[in-house]
Amino acid sequence: MTALMLAAGLTKRPVVTLGGEAVAQVKDTVFDASGGRITGFTLAGRGLLSGPLKQSLPWSGVHALGADAVMIPSADVLQGKDAVVDKGEAGTGQVRGARVLSDAGLELGTVLDAVVESGTSGRVAGFEIATTEAMGRHERKAFLPAHGQLAMTGDTLVIPAGLAGQAVDDLDALAASWDRSRAAGGTGFWEGAGGTGPRKGEER
Repeated sequence: MTALMLAAGLTKRPVVTLGGEAVAQVKDTVFDASGGRITGFTLAGRGLLSGPLKQSLPWSGVHALGADAVMIPSADVLQGKDAVVDKGEAGTGQVRGARVLSDAGLELGTVLDAVVESGTSGRVAGFEIATTEAMGRHERKAFLPAHGQLAMTGDTLVIPAGLAGQAVDDLDALAASWDRSRAAGGTGFWEGAGGTGPRKGEER
């Protein structure tokens, strides 16, 4: 089964070379809201007193996104912060708190976090949301798979009306849904539906 994790859980995760050197820690996850993929990480130094670094880690430099660390071949893959942030991608800080609307106009909830696939794909597999009564799950947490035509515009995530019925209660169930979609010949992740395109990552 595909391993999934909440994007917020990547914050402060160490960035470690294949040689075993911890060179930084993740400050924020940055991703393309129109394409449904992580595009990189802003970084902070290691230790309690370390602040933001001027370097960033583009996804192209990631060897693997593991359960305990982000693995990179060497520190040579780190680039200036502009390599990630100035491309205009949307950081998870902007996605959290977004309204979730169906394409039929129903307000379904609020995004709590993005769910990402571990490994090397960088794909966003779904969203953790706080639901409304329109989903029959008032004031509960649920996980929506990122299947089909999704659009992120401003502070709103628009999803196909039928996707609300695919909401599940935990990450294991979301991973099973993700795997079933790909086994059935789907891409397993959103296909994009226009919108305003990528937006700039939020610095916190």
